[in-house]
Amino acid sequence: MILKLRTLKSLLRAMALVASLVATGIAWAQTQPAASLEATPVAARTASQWLLRMHEAPRHHNYMGTLVVSSGAMMASSRVWHVCDGDVILERVQSLNGVPRITFRRDQNVITFLPKTKRAFTEIRDSLGLLNSRVSATDTTVDQFYTARFLGAERLAGLEVDVVLIEPRDKYRFAYKIWTEKQTGLIVKMETLNEQGYTMDQVGYTEMRLSPAITPRHVANLMAQTQGYTVQSLEVKKTSAQAMGWSIKKDVPGFKSMSTYLRPAEAGLKHQTVQWIFSDGLASVSVFIDPFDPHLHRQEGLMITGATHTWVKRLQMHKQDWVVTVVGEVPVATLQLFSKSIDRSTP
Repeated sequence: MILKLRTLKSLLRAMALVASLVATGIAWAQTQPAASLEATPVAARTASQWLLRMHEAPRHHNYMGTLVVSSGAMMASSRVWHVCDGDVILERVQSLNGVPRITFRRDQNVITFLPKTKRAFTEIRDSLGLLNSRVSATDTTVDQFYTARFLGAERLAGLEVDVVLIEPRDKYRFAYKIWTEKQTGLIVKMETLNEQGYTMDQVGYTEMRLSPAITPRHVANLMAQTQGYTVQSLEVKKTSAQAMGWSIKKDVPGFKSMSTYLRPAEAGLKHQTVQWIFSDGLASVSVFIDPFDPHLHRQEGLMITGATHTWVKRLQMHKQDWVVTVVGEVPVATLQLFSKSIDRSTP
Protein backbone atom coordinates (compact mmCIF):
# COMPACT_ATOMS: atom_id res chain seq x y z
CA MET A 1 0.00 0.00 0.00
CA ILE A 2 0.89 3.54 -0.45
CA LEU A 3 0.74 4.72 3.09
CA LYS A 4 3.75 5.28 5.24
CA LEU A 5 3.83 2.69 8.05
CA ARG A 6 3.03 4.98 10.97
CA THR A 7 0.17 6.54 9.00
CA LEU A 8 -1.23 3.09 8.26
CA LYS A 9 -1.07 2.09 11.92
CA SER A 10 -2.90 5.23 12.93
CA LEU A 11 -5.46 4.68 10.20
CA LEU A 12 -6.16 1.12 11.29
CA ARG A 13 -6.61 2.24 14.88
CA ALA A 14 -9.03 4.90 13.74
CA MET A 15 -10.94 2.45 11.57
CA ALA A 16 -11.45 0.22 14.59
CA LEU A 17 -13.69 3.02 15.83
CA VAL A 18 -15.70 3.57 12.68
CA ALA A 19 -18.37 0.95 13.42
CA SER A 20 -18.66 2.22 16.97
CA LEU A 21 -18.95 5.86 15.93
CA VAL A 22 -21.90 5.13 13.63
CA ALA A 23 -23.53 2.46 15.78
CA THR A 24 -26.07 4.77 17.38
CA GLY A 25 -25.87 7.74 15.06
CA ILE A 26 -28.83 7.35 12.70
CA ALA A 27 -32.29 8.11 14.09
CA TRP A 28 -35.13 5.73 13.34
CA ALA A 29 -37.34 8.16 11.46
CA GLN A 30 -40.37 5.91 11.15
CA THR A 31 -40.39 3.84 14.31
CA GLN A 32 -42.21 0.55 14.09
CA PRO A 33 -43.74 -0.93 17.26
CA ALA A 34 -41.83 -4.01 18.45
CA ALA A 35 -44.99 -6.07 18.44
CA SER A 36 -45.64 -5.15 14.81
CA LEU A 37 -42.10 -6.10 13.82
CA GLU A 38 -42.21 -9.45 15.60
CA ALA A 39 -45.58 -10.18 14.02
CA THR A 40 -44.09 -9.89 10.54
CA PRO A 41 -43.28 -13.37 9.17
CA VAL A 42 -39.52 -13.94 9.07
CA ALA A 43 -39.50 -14.58 5.33
CA ALA A 44 -41.42 -11.34 4.69
CA ARG A 45 -39.17 -8.97 6.64
CA THR A 46 -37.57 -6.12 4.73
CA ALA A 47 -33.91 -5.16 5.10
CA SER A 48 -34.88 -2.21 7.32
CA GLN A 49 -36.95 -4.49 9.58
CA TRP A 50 -34.05 -6.93 9.99
CA LEU A 51 -31.63 -4.09 10.75
CA LEU A 52 -33.97 -2.47 13.27
CA ARG A 53 -34.33 -5.76 15.15
CA MET A 54 -30.55 -6.26 15.17
CA HIS A 55 -29.97 -2.70 16.36
CA GLU A 56 -32.48 -2.91 19.22
CA ALA A 57 -31.41 -6.35 20.50
CA PRO A 58 -28.24 -5.36 22.45
CA ARG A 59 -30.19 -2.58 24.20
CA HIS A 60 -32.39 -5.15 25.95
CA HIS A 61 -30.41 -8.38 26.33
CA ASN A 62 -27.34 -9.44 28.32
CA TYR A 63 -24.82 -11.88 26.90
CA MET A 64 -21.22 -13.05 27.06
CA GLY A 65 -19.07 -15.00 24.63
CA THR A 66 -15.89 -15.39 22.62
CA LEU A 67 -15.79 -13.18 19.54
CA VAL A 68 -13.48 -14.03 16.62
CA VAL A 69 -12.69 -11.60 13.80
CA SER A 70 -11.12 -12.87 10.56
CA SER A 71 -10.08 -10.43 7.83
CA GLY A 72 -7.67 -11.45 5.12
CA ALA A 73 -4.66 -13.05 6.81
CA MET A 74 -5.46 -11.39 10.15
CA MET A 75 -7.38 -13.02 12.97
CA ALA A 76 -8.19 -11.77 16.46
CA SER A 77 -10.33 -13.00 19.33
CA SER A 78 -11.83 -11.37 22.40
CA ARG A 79 -13.85 -12.33 25.45
CA VAL A 80 -16.96 -10.15 25.62
CA TRP A 81 -19.33 -9.24 28.47
CA HIS A 82 -22.39 -7.13 27.66
CA VAL A 83 -24.94 -6.08 30.32
CA CYS A 84 -27.81 -3.60 30.42
CA ASP A 85 -28.83 -1.56 33.47
CA GLY A 86 -32.01 0.19 32.42
CA ASP A 87 -30.97 2.54 29.61
CA VAL A 88 -27.27 2.17 30.49
CA ILE A 89 -25.08 -0.33 28.63
CA LEU A 90 -21.85 -1.68 30.13
CA GLU A 91 -19.29 -3.82 28.31
CA ARG A 92 -16.00 -5.52 29.04
CA VAL A 93 -13.83 -6.74 26.15
CA GLN A 94 -10.62 -8.68 26.85
CA SER A 95 -8.25 -9.38 23.95
CA LEU A 96 -7.15 -13.02 23.81
CA ASN A 97 -4.22 -12.57 21.44
CA GLY A 98 -1.62 -9.90 20.81
CA VAL A 99 -0.90 -7.22 23.42
CA PRO A 100 -2.93 -7.87 26.61
CA ARG A 101 -5.73 -5.33 26.66
CA ILE A 102 -9.03 -4.95 28.53
CA THR A 103 -11.54 -2.32 27.43
CA PHE A 104 -14.60 -1.21 29.40
CA ARG A 105 -17.52 0.92 28.30
CA ARG A 106 -20.30 2.58 30.24
CA ASP A 107 -22.45 4.20 27.56
CA GLN A 108 -20.06 6.67 25.87
CA ASN A 109 -17.34 6.51 28.51
CA VAL A 110 -14.56 4.10 27.53
CA ILE A 111 -11.35 3.11 29.30
CA THR A 112 -8.70 0.71 27.98
CA PHE A 113 -6.24 -0.96 30.36
CA LEU A 114 -2.79 -2.19 29.23
CA PRO A 115 -1.72 -4.44 32.13
CA LYS A 116 1.89 -4.94 30.97
CA THR A 117 2.74 -1.23 30.91
CA LYS A 118 0.27 -0.22 33.64
CA ARG A 119 -1.22 2.44 31.39
CA ALA A 120 -4.89 3.23 30.79
CA PHE A 121 -6.54 5.44 28.19
CA THR A 122 -9.92 7.12 28.54
CA GLU A 123 -12.01 8.40 25.65
CA ILE A 124 -15.55 9.06 24.51
CA ARG A 125 -17.09 6.56 22.06
CA ASP A 126 -20.64 5.58 21.19
CA SER A 127 -19.80 1.86 21.50
CA LEU A 128 -16.91 -0.56 21.19
CA GLY A 129 -17.71 -1.52 17.63
CA LEU A 130 -18.64 -5.04 18.67
CA LEU A 131 -20.60 -7.36 16.44
CA ASN A 132 -23.99 -6.48 17.94
CA SER A 133 -23.38 -2.73 17.58
CA ARG A 134 -22.20 -2.75 13.95
CA VAL A 135 -25.72 -2.20 12.67
CA SER A 136 -27.27 1.27 12.89
CA ALA A 137 -30.94 1.90 13.40
CA THR A 138 -32.15 3.34 10.14
CA ASP A 139 -35.21 4.67 8.42
CA THR A 140 -36.89 2.73 5.67
CA THR A 141 -34.80 4.42 2.96
CA VAL A 142 -32.32 1.58 3.52
CA ASP A 143 -34.74 -0.57 1.52
CA GLN A 144 -33.90 1.57 -1.52
CA PHE A 145 -30.36 0.22 -1.38
CA TYR A 146 -30.66 -3.30 0.13
CA THR A 147 -32.95 -6.30 -0.17
CA ALA A 148 -33.36 -9.09 2.39
CA ARG A 149 -33.66 -12.80 1.68
CA PHE A 150 -34.35 -15.27 4.49
CA LEU A 151 -32.14 -18.35 4.07
CA GLY A 152 -33.51 -20.53 6.87
CA ALA A 153 -32.75 -21.57 10.43
CA GLU A 154 -29.57 -23.17 11.83
CA ARG A 155 -27.80 -23.90 15.07
CA LEU A 156 -24.64 -21.85 15.71
CA ALA A 157 -22.48 -21.17 18.79
CA GLY A 158 -24.90 -23.23 20.85
CA LEU A 159 -27.91 -21.12 19.79
CA GLU A 160 -30.86 -21.41 17.43
CA VAL A 161 -30.40 -18.75 14.74
CA ASP A 162 -32.11 -17.24 11.71
CA VAL A 163 -29.96 -16.63 8.63
CA VAL A 164 -30.59 -13.67 6.33
CA LEU A 165 -28.80 -12.43 3.23
CA ILE A 166 -28.78 -8.63 2.89
CA GLU A 167 -27.99 -7.85 -0.75
CA PRO A 168 -27.20 -4.48 -2.38
CA ARG A 169 -29.29 -3.01 -5.17
CA ASP A 170 -26.32 -1.15 -6.69
CA LYS A 171 -22.53 -1.31 -7.09
CA TYR A 172 -21.72 0.95 -4.14
CA ARG A 173 -22.00 -1.59 -1.30
CA PHE A 174 -21.36 -5.23 -0.45
CA ALA A 175 -23.70 -8.03 0.60
CA TYR A 176 -23.90 -9.40 4.14
CA LYS A 177 -24.85 -12.82 5.41
CA ILE A 178 -26.02 -12.50 9.01
CA TRP A 179 -26.92 -15.07 11.66
CA THR A 180 -29.21 -13.72 14.44
CA GLU A 181 -30.39 -15.45 17.60
CA LYS A 182 -33.97 -16.49 16.94
CA GLN A 183 -35.62 -15.10 20.08
CA THR A 184 -33.60 -11.94 20.81
CA GLY A 185 -32.35 -10.80 17.41
CA LEU A 186 -28.74 -10.57 18.65
CA ILE A 187 -26.17 -10.96 15.89
CA VAL A 188 -24.17 -14.16 16.36
CA LYS A 189 -22.17 -14.02 13.14
CA MET A 190 -21.74 -11.74 10.12
CA GLU A 191 -19.95 -12.28 6.82
CA THR A 192 -19.18 -9.61 4.24
CA LEU A 193 -19.51 -10.90 0.67
CA ASN A 194 -18.03 -9.49 -2.52
CA GLU A 195 -19.76 -9.11 -5.89
CA GLN A 196 -19.12 -12.79 -6.69
CA GLY A 197 -20.55 -13.95 -3.35
CA TYR A 198 -17.22 -14.91 -1.79
CA THR A 199 -16.59 -14.19 1.90
CA MET A 200 -14.05 -11.37 2.37
CA ASP A 201 -14.17 -11.24 6.14
CA GLN A 202 -16.25 -12.56 8.98
CA VAL A 203 -16.86 -11.82 12.63
CA GLY A 204 -18.78 -14.05 14.99
CA TYR A 205 -19.09 -15.79 18.32
CA THR A 206 -17.67 -19.28 18.67
CA GLU A 207 -19.78 -19.59 21.80
CA MET A 208 -22.36 -17.20 23.22
CA ARG A 209 -24.35 -17.36 26.44
CA LEU A 210 -27.51 -15.36 27.01
CA SER A 211 -28.49 -13.86 30.39
CA PRO A 212 -25.17 -14.71 32.15
CA ALA A 213 -24.71 -14.16 35.88
CA ILE A 214 -22.87 -10.86 35.47
CA THR A 215 -24.19 -7.76 37.19
CA PRO A 216 -23.82 -4.17 35.98
CA ARG A 217 -22.34 -3.26 39.38
CA HIS A 218 -19.59 -5.85 38.98
CA VAL A 219 -18.60 -4.50 35.54
CA ALA A 220 -18.75 -0.89 36.79
CA ASN A 221 -16.52 -1.75 39.78
CA LEU A 222 -13.91 -3.38 37.53
CA MET A 223 -14.00 -0.36 35.23
CA ALA A 224 -13.24 1.98 38.15
CA GLN A 225 -10.15 0.06 39.35
CA THR A 226 -7.43 2.38 38.01
CA GLN A 227 -5.13 2.15 41.04
CA GLY A 228 -1.54 1.57 39.92
CA TYR A 229 -2.25 2.73 36.36
CA THR A 230 -1.15 5.93 34.64
CA VAL A 231 -4.36 7.24 33.11
CA GLN A 232 -4.26 9.35 29.94
CA SER A 233 -7.18 10.98 28.13
CA LEU A 234 -7.39 10.52 24.34
CA GLU A 235 -9.06 13.71 23.20
CA VAL A 236 -10.98 13.53 19.96
CA LYS A 237 -12.82 16.79 19.34
CA LYS A 238 -16.27 16.58 17.81
CA THR A 239 -16.82 19.23 15.14
CA SER A 240 -18.59 19.56 11.77
CA ALA A 241 -17.31 19.28 8.22
CA GLN A 242 -18.66 22.73 7.49
CA ALA A 243 -16.79 24.24 10.45
CA MET A 244 -13.58 22.64 9.15
CA GLY A 245 -14.16 24.06 5.68
CA TRP A 246 -15.22 20.86 3.89
CA SER A 247 -18.28 19.85 1.89
CA ILE A 248 -19.56 17.20 -0.52
CA LYS A 249 -20.14 18.27 -4.13
CA LYS A 250 -22.26 15.22 -4.93
CA ASP A 251 -23.90 12.82 -2.49
CA VAL A 252 -22.83 9.18 -2.65
CA PRO A 253 -26.09 7.20 -3.06
CA GLY A 254 -27.47 6.01 0.28
CA PHE A 255 -24.69 7.37 2.49
CA LYS A 256 -25.53 10.02 5.08
CA SER A 257 -23.11 12.23 6.94
CA MET A 258 -22.97 10.99 10.53
CA SER A 259 -20.34 12.96 12.40
CA THR A 260 -17.00 14.72 12.07
CA TYR A 261 -14.02 14.57 14.44
CA LEU A 262 -10.73 16.38 14.74
CA ARG A 263 -8.18 13.75 15.70
CA PRO A 264 -5.04 14.58 17.73
CA ALA A 265 -1.78 15.05 15.83
CA GLU A 266 0.48 12.01 15.71
CA ALA A 267 3.81 12.18 17.50
CA GLY A 268 6.19 14.41 15.58
CA LEU A 269 3.43 16.00 13.48
CA LYS A 270 1.85 19.43 13.86
CA HIS A 271 -1.44 19.05 12.03
CA GLN A 272 -4.62 17.37 13.23
CA THR A 273 -6.57 15.00 11.01
CA VAL A 274 -10.20 15.60 10.07
CA GLN A 275 -12.28 12.40 10.15
CA TRP A 276 -15.68 12.61 8.44
CA ILE A 277 -17.94 9.56 8.90
CA PHE A 278 -20.76 8.38 6.62
CA SER A 279 -23.14 5.42 6.86
CA ASP A 280 -25.97 3.83 4.91
CA GLY A 281 -27.23 2.04 8.03
CA LEU A 282 -25.09 -1.05 7.48
CA ALA A 283 -21.88 -0.08 5.68
CA SER A 284 -19.77 2.83 6.91
CA VAL A 285 -17.11 4.99 5.27
CA SER A 286 -14.57 7.21 6.99
CA VAL A 287 -12.90 10.09 5.15
CA PHE A 288 -9.58 11.29 6.61
CA ILE A 289 -8.29 14.67 5.40
CA ASP A 290 -4.72 15.89 5.95
CA PRO A 291 -2.56 18.68 4.54
CA PHE A 292 -0.12 17.14 2.07
CA ASP A 293 3.28 16.33 3.57
CA PRO A 294 5.93 15.12 1.06
CA HIS A 295 7.76 13.21 3.83
CA LEU A 296 4.62 11.43 4.96
CA HIS A 297 2.47 11.04 1.85
CA ARG A 298 4.65 9.49 -0.85
CA GLN A 299 2.19 7.48 -2.93
CA GLU A 300 -1.44 7.21 -3.87
CA GLY A 301 -3.58 4.18 -4.57
CA LEU A 302 -5.45 1.25 -3.12
CA MET A 303 -5.00 -1.13 -0.20
CA ILE A 304 -7.31 -4.09 0.50
CA THR A 305 -7.47 -6.04 3.76
CA GLY A 306 -10.38 -8.47 3.74
CA ALA A 307 -13.50 -6.38 3.10
CA THR A 308 -11.82 -3.15 4.19
CA HIS A 309 -10.74 -1.04 1.23
CA THR A 310 -8.55 2.05 1.51
CA TRP A 311 -8.18 4.65 -1.25
CA VAL A 312 -5.60 7.46 -0.99
CA LYS A 313 -5.77 10.47 -3.30
CA ARG A 314 -3.82 13.72 -3.41
CA LEU A 315 -5.98 16.73 -4.27
CA GLN A 316 -5.25 20.39 -4.92
CA MET A 317 -7.86 22.90 -3.79
CA HIS A 318 -7.49 26.65 -3.37
CA LYS A 319 -3.79 26.37 -4.28
CA GLN A 320 -3.12 23.98 -1.40
CA ASP A 321 -2.41 20.24 -1.60
CA TRP A 322 -4.38 17.82 0.53
CA VAL A 323 -4.41 14.05 0.99
CA VAL A 324 -7.81 12.38 1.24
CA THR A 325 -7.83 8.82 2.60
CA VAL A 326 -11.17 7.03 2.28
CA VAL A 327 -11.68 3.79 4.21
CA GLY A 328 -14.63 1.43 4.47
CA GLU A 329 -16.09 -2.02 3.93
CA VAL A 330 -17.37 -0.96 0.51
CA PRO A 331 -16.31 -1.44 -3.13
CA VAL A 332 -13.50 0.67 -4.58
CA ALA A 333 -16.01 2.55 -6.76
CA THR A 334 -17.63 3.93 -3.59
CA LEU A 335 -14.33 5.16 -2.17
CA GLN A 336 -13.38 6.78 -5.47
CA LEU A 337 -16.74 8.54 -5.65
CA PHE A 338 -16.20 9.93 -2.15
CA SER A 339 -12.71 11.18 -3.01
CA LYS A 340 -14.03 12.92 -6.14
CA SER A 341 -16.89 14.51 -4.18
CA ILE A 342 -14.84 16.03 -1.36
CA ASP A 343 -14.59 19.78 -1.79
CA ARG A 344 -12.84 22.58 0.07
CA SER A 345 -15.60 25.08 0.75
CA THR A 346 -13.29 27.70 2.27
CA PRO A 347 -9.61 28.46 1.55
